[in-house]
Formats: sequence, C-alpha cells, structure tokens
Amino acid sequence: MTRISDLVAASPAAELLEKTGIGPVTAARTLVAWSHPGRVKSEAAFAAIAGVNPIPASSGNTTRHRLNRGGDRQLNRALNIIAMVRMVHDPGTHDYVERRRAEGKTDREIRRILKRYLARSIYRHLNTASATKLGVDEI
Repeated sequence: MTRISDLVAASPAAELLEKTGIGPVTAARTLVAWSHPGRVKSEAAFAAIAGVNPIPASSGNTTRHRLNRGGDRQLNRALNIIAMVRMVHDPGTHDYVERRRAEGKTDREIRRILKRYLARSIYRHLNTASATKLGVDEI
C-alpha cells in the first residue's frame, strides 16, 4: 500500500488524494485508466471508458437514463466507491443528494449522476496537472 501511495504521490494524480473519498488505490485506478495526456480525447470519452456515460432508457412519457454496462469495470468500481463515500461524508454532496431525493430521483439515479460528475472532474484534474507538470499550457 505504501508503494502505491508513493507512486501516486509522484504522478499527476497526487492532488486527488486530498479530495474526499479518494484514496491511493482509487487514485491509482483512475490514473491507470487515463494513462497519459492525449490518450483519452475528451471527458465524454473518459466517461465512456469508465462506463458512466448515460444511455437513454426512456419509454413513453418517462424520460430517464441508465448506466453503460461496458467499459473498464475497475474504474467504474473506483468511481462508485468515491461516490458512495462522498454521499455519506462530504457535506456538499450530502446536501446535493438530499436535494435530488426531494426531486424524486432514486439513489441509483443519483449515484449515476455523481459518477459522471466525478469522471468529468477527475479527467479535467489529470489533464491540468499533467500540463502543469510538463509546462504546457494546453494539451
């Protein structure tokens, strides 16, 4: 475990460890899936790799989405763990969950939305951190 922590601390994912719900293993899993700047072209592509891009599952007058069952299942699990920890321990996320429940969303739908948000923010963070580390303005 200390070896993973040391490797993550020396990578663009180092600042992820400061965020609620992200530990060395989940940060390493996201870093491995992201790999390097330019491998994944957009945050939507990263979400598709993680299997958290929404797929329309509407019928009749009901409009809803479901999770993609494809992609990197280990990365999806890491995002799920982060989302579940934040739902309980992060006050901002907890307030968001309560607001969405009041709108009539189920816990499963809320978790899907949170996982997509996490994929977006982690992708942006990794791209920004690697660009800063390399001294490049934009990748």
